[in-house]
Amino acid sequence: MAATELDKLRNVGILGQGGSGKTSLGEAMLFAAGATQRLGKVQDGTSVLDHEPEEIKHHVSISTAFHSLSWKKYAITLIDTPGYAAFLADSITSMRAFGGAVFALNPAVGLRVESEQLWARANEDRVSRLLFVTKMDHEQGDVEQRITPILETLESKGVYLQMPIGAETNFKGVVDLIGMKAYLYEGDAGKFAEAEVPADLKSTADEWRQKMIEDICETNDQLLEKFLDGQEPSTEELKKAIREGTRDRNIFPILFGAPLRQIGIAQLLDAVIDYLPSPLDEGEAEGVNPANGETIKRAADPNAPFSAYVFKTVIDPFAGKLSIMRVMSGKIAPDVTCYVPSRQVKEKMGHLFRLEGKKQEAVKEAVAGEIVAAAKFKDIATGDTLCDEKAPVRYDGAAHFSPNISFALEPKSKADEDKLPQGLHRMMEEDQTIAMHRDEETRDFILSGMGQQHIEIIVEKLKRKYGAEVILKAPKVPYKETIRGSASAQGRLKKQTGGRGQFGVTWLKVEPLPAGKGFEFIDQIVGGAIPRNYIPAVEKGVREAMAAGYLAGYQMVDVRVTLYDGSYHDVDSSDMAFKIAASMGFKNAVEKAKPVLLEPVMNMEISVPDECMGDVIGDLNSRRGKVLGMDTKGHTQVIKSRVPMAEVLKYAPDLRSITSGRGEFHIEFSHYEELPAHLAEKVIKEAKASKAGEHNGEHKG
Repeated sequence: MAATELDKLRNVGILGQGGSGKTSLGEAMLFAAGATQRLGKVQDGTSVLDHEPEEIKHHVSISTAFHSLSWKKYAITLIDTPGYAAFLADSITSMRAFGGAVFALNPAVGLRVESEQLWARANEDRVSRLLFVTKMDHEQGDVEQRITPILETLESKGVYLQMPIGAETNFKGVVDLIGMKAYLYEGDAGKFAEAEVPADLKSTADEWRQKMIEDICETNDQLLEKFLDGQEPSTEELKKAIREGTRDRNIFPILFGAPLRQIGIAQLLDAVIDYLPSPLDEGEAEGVNPANGETIKRAADPNAPFSAYVFKTVIDPFAGKLSIMRVMSGKIAPDVTCYVPSRQVKEKMGHLFRLEGKKQEAVKEAVAGEIVAAAKFKDIATGDTLCDEKAPVRYDGAAHFSPNISFALEPKSKADEDKLPQGLHRMMEEDQTIAMHRDEETRDFILSGMGQQHIEIIVEKLKRKYGAEVILKAPKVPYKETIRGSASAQGRLKKQTGGRGQFGVTWLKVEPLPAGKGFEFIDQIVGGAIPRNYIPAVEKGVREAMAAGYLAGYQMVDVRVTLYDGSYHDVDSSDMAFKIAASMGFKNAVEKAKPVLLEPVMNMEISVPDECMGDVIGDLNSRRGKVLGMDTKGHTQVIKSRVPMAEVLKYAPDLRSITSGRGEFHIEFSHYEELPAHLAEKVIKEAKASKAGEHNGEHKG
């Protein structure tokens, strides 16, 4: 692609919360442009953008998808992103490839926290946006009235370029307020006729147009001066001002449509090429010189030194690892060697592909501004920069996301256990929001992700792609133990078995420490009551006893242990004897020091629609939760609370049920606090039963 053709290239993301109609909108754009032969539908599994088996099964986008189309000799790459919170990280990471975006709005359901997060990130990444009101053929109420608080919440200036004609089942088209033409649709095939504005709508359309002109002129000094002089800007002047205002994110044009009926899609595609930026409009990409950290700017010029940014990794069952990148400058072809500055390695470019849904179309070359996938890189990950070694540059890496929910994994068989690590490793290359570790206290393998649905889909993929079947279990609650009082006790070991005996005596005092202080060991031995060489063994015995717990086998914390007396035998004393004596003394002291169980307490932030707030708070109260405060964001209530971990291990499906899938939550550890006595009794009983079961199993074996 020559430099002069870059003005006819658009990289367009489709953004919005889950349920806003994003994927349906993308499918409608592809069909309208002739890129697909039939209109793909999410609900019946025929979408070319939601093509993963898990997406088809659950009817949600879980991964960013790509497809190209041509419209009036413009090349458009559509980037369809997930909208549900569990998969939002993929949307945010992919945003680095956008030139502009179409932000899907469904005013009937208002604005959820995911939309706010996506909007804020788009602001941060300086992404130009059009607002497209979807599902106009569904019940929307007073659309303008519903959109106003959305724009206020987003703190953005929306400008209506269209006025809808009809509503709900009578929605049949739009009035173009710039050219003052009506586009009237018949049937569901996207066929429309251009006509004069209907007489009964002319007065209202004139009012909308006047407001549009005022809004546009407010962002353009030249037009404002002309407007104040009583002159109406020309069509070309308005379009130019809209393009500049959209590029600079001073205005966000608003359009209307019904994707499943193809209404308004042709006009949206026109707006994409008219108002969203080309790579030439986006300005220079900013990076740093890896050698000295100095700022480097690279223009979207095919003749400049090569550089590209890898914003997504896909593990394809046939092509293997695909690194999806946007070429920032220069050009690249297969078999050309490039440099990875963050890793200081060279990699040979493999085959290059343009992604068309689940299909791949080989390309011979990629130039600045284009999005392509490269196959089989050995040592390249999401967030890496590729460049010409002679002109090195490094762009900012991918954003970091912390998983907010964890589950335990139990392989179904030994074969599954063997397959699990490799499968998870491959999936972690593809999805950087996955984390895996083994809990040192509970010995569970713990899989962490961005939500229960995210975890469930990972498990489905593990089985489908890597043949590893696992049972998903709520992780064990990592209770801890501590003491509330002080006590002293003796630990005495005396054994004589015919040969050398075992002898050690310790006197220990235990005291509670402030929360979070962990463990403190104090040696107060004087006069050689215990030889110095045995003191480390005493501390080791205490530490092991703390790790084993006293009440229910959970680690004991926040305890000070003072060794203040003891006795030994010249022949029979040993490190082992004093370690055992210390463990015995510690347990004897703890028994008298009011031992208690501690439970982890989590901070939770829950975003729910206004009408669900009462039910959610009632549910929190039933979970021993404490509401700390609330914030209002548009039609959404953000509830800040503190809840015991044991009560929210399986919170996600319950919240979905209460809010009909419209609630989201974020959770993080806060602190430990004492478990109520009646619940502690239950936990202790279960722990003893489990230990007895293990003992019996070992005995039988």
